[in-house]
Amino acid sequence: MRFTPAHLRPALVSGFLAGGLLFAVLVAGFPGMAPKAQAAAGDVEVSDAWVRPSAAKTGAAYLTLTNHSGNADALTGATSPAAAKVQVHSMEMDGTIMRMRRLDELPLPVGTPVALAPGGLHIMLIGLTRPLKAGDTVELHLSFENAGSLDVRLPVQSLSPAAKAKSDMHDMHATPGADNHP
Repeated sequence: MRFTPAHLRPALVSGFLAGGLLFAVLVAGFPGMAPKAQAAAGDVEVSDAWVRPSAAKTGAAYLTLTNHSGNADALTGATSPAAAKVQVHSMEMDGTIMRMRRLDELPLPVGTPVALAPGGLHIMLIGLTRPLKAGDTVELHLSFENAGSLDVRLPVQSLSPAAKAKSDMHDMHATPGADNHP
């Protein structure tokens, strides 16, 4: 059989379309494939969001909130289908004892990131509906005094996003079979 441009045209077009579709899927991802690491409601930005794995009835979520509006705002509440109750907590030392305290609202000053991180402010997930395993995601509905509300999906992972990125970078620079540590 002799191949001419007319014979090749359907194969080229279908190959081009398939390649374009593959490219679009790789760039955009499948819906729900990758958890949101960053989102915004009104003028409040959520970044570095993650949840620690837990087999207990409680869990903890961490994130950074940045208020980009011209006015002070506050995180006034949160809910999640993964937990019966969701509360914002602070942690403080009382002598030699670390104490958690529930906050009714978390002030968000203008332009200053407020980090909720291990050992400090955090979101407590109480009455988990299932164990939280690495690789899962947790949906969280955040309510703000002025910015409205925001739904975010947090990845369940053992390390914070910054620590995980640092660990991944270290692994990329490691030489297999070599002693990579000083």
